[in-house]
Amino acid sequence: MAKTSGLGDSFLAGGYAIGGDIQALTLHGGPNLLDVTDITQSAHSRLGGLRDGAFDITAYFDPSAGQAHAAFSGLPTADVLMTYLRGQAIGNPSLCQVSKQVGYDPTRAADGSLTLKVAGNANAYGQEWGLQLTNGVQTDTTATNGTSLDNGAGTTNGAQAYLQAVSLTGSTVTVTVQHSTDNASWSTLAAFTAYTSAPAAQRITAAGTVNRYLRVITAGTFTSTSFQVTVVRNIVAVVF
Repeated sequence: MAKTSGLGDSFLAGGYAIGGDIQALTLHGGPNLLDVTDITQSAHSRLGGLRDGAFDITAYFDPSAGQAHAAFSGLPTADVLMTYLRGQAIGNPSLCQVSKQVGYDPTRAADGSLTLKVAGNANAYGQEWGLQLTNGVQTDTTATNGTSLDNGAGTTNGAQAYLQAVSLTGSTVTVTVQHSTDNASWSTLAAFTAYTSAPAAQRITAAGTVNRYLRVITAGTFTSTSFQVTVVRNIVAVVF
């Protein structure tokens, strides 16, 4: 099987594309394990409990517009959508998380370097691995039908989609995820709320059948917009 490094990855938070300011990133999550061992057993027995997850981030100090300082220094109390891109291409894996940001703590080392520690703790949904529907951060200069992704087969347990809206020149953009059985006839799977400014981020859900092929389309009144979309197919039924 093919093995890859972590070269060429990226990271977005709340619509800020700040992979170039991230020194290191640790991701961890999954269900908490509940010990249900009884007296008849000779080894531990466990059940999956609540899902959880976290990003542990080391960022360089970058006060430029739209970069790490702008993304993290506000210490928001509202949810922050965070997205890790494993490589930057349609079909590549992507990890998304609705997070609560904790900290923006600087370390000034003896050699003069300045880095900052940020934690993003999962809120409500845990971590969700999906596939990228854009080539990293995609830029459209007009309404566009994106390149399709062939998932091999359809699924029946719904999906979640994450949008990171990085920039907008214009007044409004609607990003829609479409699906198809034949890569020719398309229908709407889920549509994000139109955004009128950026940076911004959204998470939406779709119930039921998700057809084999997926793509992203844009519409609205704009001359340029940059954004990233990830879709998470539910292989099994998920309860949130």
